[in-house]
Amino acid sequence: MNAYRTRFTAGRSSPILRWTFAALCTAVLVTFCPVFSHAADGLKAAVAANFMIPFKEIAAAFEAETKIRVETTYSSTGSLYGQIVNGAPYDVFLSADEKTPSSLFEKGIAEKPLLYATGRVVLWGSGKDFCGAKTWQEAIRRTGVKKIAIANPVTAPYGAAAEAALKKTGLWDGVRDRLVVAQTVAQSFQYAMSGGTDGSFCALSSALSEQGGKGCRYPIDEAPPIRQAACLLNRSATKSDASRLLKYLDSPKASEIKERYGYF
Repeated sequence: MNAYRTRFTAGRSSPILRWTFAALCTAVLVTFCPVFSHAADGLKAAVAANFMIPFKEIAAAFEAETKIRVETTYSSTGSLYGQIVNGAPYDVFLSADEKTPSSLFEKGIAEKPLLYATGRVVLWGSGKDFCGAKTWQEAIRRTGVKKIAIANPVTAPYGAAAEAALKKTGLWDGVRDRLVVAQTVAQSFQYAMSGGTDGSFCALSSALSEQGGKGCRYPIDEAPPIRQAACLLNRSATKSDASRLLKYLDSPKASEIKERYGYF
């Protein structure tokens, strides 16, 4: 490192040198301050992985309309909850259930939650044998279906809904050893999409995506609709902009996007 150090001679620097240095510093500050200011104005959103595909479109439309930048972190609801409780600097939280935002509200960490979407869990796959079944129960019983992906039921509401449906139909004990547990419901879909598993319990939004169109999906009537709530976090430094984003979730444009991906 010594080879790259700048060495100054002892004694007083000339007025010209001092003026040049000051002018250079001023130019740098003028050039970069607007960038820092713009970065500070961005919203930080924590979004449940099941809502990733529609939220990317919603956030892009919101940014185009309001010029407010949105930085998004996608993960399981349980993982995001842990981050928020431990002080992660998010402004808004879009959960995959109602219980988690309500818990943050009760702890005084968030404002009162609002319902922004209702989704469904489905069984998805692309194999010929898998797609030849009449029902989701028949699909997972087929001999050619060896592995099925599921989001962690402990941290992902869509995984919990799939587990409940399996237990309700008496299939859990026969299937549990063939389940591949993913960290998020989006990852569960990717496991099947990439061929790592033969099928996936995933969000209907994934099955309705461009990638999802390459396979088939089975509705799971035994799994109830999943009501999803969002909340503004009290530690947000940009509450006005955060509130605008939450209100935008009910706008005609956002509603059209949600409906296209199976949310109601």
